[in-house]
Amino acid sequence: MTNEPPDPSGLRFQVQEREAHSHARLGRLSVRGREIPTPVFMPVGTAAAVKAMPQHLLEEMGAPIILANTYHLYLRPGAEVVRRLGGLHGFMSWDRAILTDSGGYQVFSHRELRRISEEGVEFRSHLDGSLHFLSPEKSIEIQQDLGADVIMAFDDCTPYPVSESEARESMLRSMRWAERCRQVSSRPGQALFGIVQGSVFEGLRRESLERIRELDFPGIALGGFSVGEPKESMHRLLEALAEDLPADRPRYLMGVGTPLDLVRAVAAGMDMFDCVLPTRNARNGTLFTSRGLVRIKNAQYREDQRPPDEACRCRTCLRYSRAYLRHLFISGEIAASVLLTCHNLFFYFDLMRRIRESIALGRLDGLKRELAEAYATGGSPPEPSGE
Repeated sequence: MTNEPPDPSGLRFQVQEREAHSHARLGRLSVRGREIPTPVFMPVGTAAAVKAMPQHLLEEMGAPIILANTYHLYLRPGAEVVRRLGGLHGFMSWDRAILTDSGGYQVFSHRELRRISEEGVEFRSHLDGSLHFLSPEKSIEIQQDLGADVIMAFDDCTPYPVSESEARESMLRSMRWAERCRQVSSRPGQALFGIVQGSVFEGLRRESLERIRELDFPGIALGGFSVGEPKESMHRLLEALAEDLPADRPRYLMGVGTPLDLVRAVAAGMDMFDCVLPTRNARNGTLFTSRGLVRIKNAQYREDQRPPDEACRCRTCLRYSRAYLRHLFISGEIAASVLLTCHNLFFYFDLMRRIRESIALGRLDGLKRELAEAYATGGSPPEPSGE
């Protein structure tokens, strides 16, 4: 079924199929005529570029949507500059979909440089120390100038650990800010998503979700995860909230995660994901493969003529050996970042294809067991943070 867009955003979301024994669903998201199959993974392009990965290679790998960062683009080169140069699509020569975050997480991550009030956040630039103020209204105006297809409400990203009373205060502030974001005049073709907060407290998450539902956003995001909380707390909350999430809206889990996290979150009904893990880990020499993690700098690969992943059909695996990639990485060659990032993103895109295929066949549990086994012995990558 297809929902009628609740505002002029033009966003359409169709649930095409549901898996019988989980909350997983196959869907298709359309924004400004740009079609996105879901579940979908969005590479993080912080400064209007996915690190070490030019746009033509992203297109070749089939990326339908990428994420860009409001905070960083506001500071450099400036939203007005981007607007005058054709918005992000024209500026970065990318004709597929773009989502911009609100800047809330980046302000959160620079805690020592900011001061929060009811009106918004005063912060100092991490680039030059200059003083700035970001309010819900300002965040939306910046994102409108950037011209993204999907934009996010400005929120107060709750840190962890946190007391329940502190989490409630932060969540309620995010809800008041969400109302203010909703009141800003929308621009045709831009879909504004609301963000559920509440840290690890189920009651707060439910209250936040109810308030976001009342505001009737075209899409709903779950924020405030992957900030240091136990991973099982996140998955417990996703399962607890699954039945209450609106069935006719796309659901976006922000900042998650590992391959196994993605499959588990899809089983809990999530549709959209972003995370820096595949790109950041590639630059640090860690590859995601069908058999678990490969840390390419390890001495065991010095004369290993095998590809990084013999089951992979990416450009890197079809042409280069582990020995050569290790040599590039150890030598500090820029090509190492490009080739390793190419592999990791291809792996994530292919994983999402396999997830969609598994939902259609009713075999998502099998894929989850396969990944759990592969990554049980290979160790876990570090938790994501900013790019």
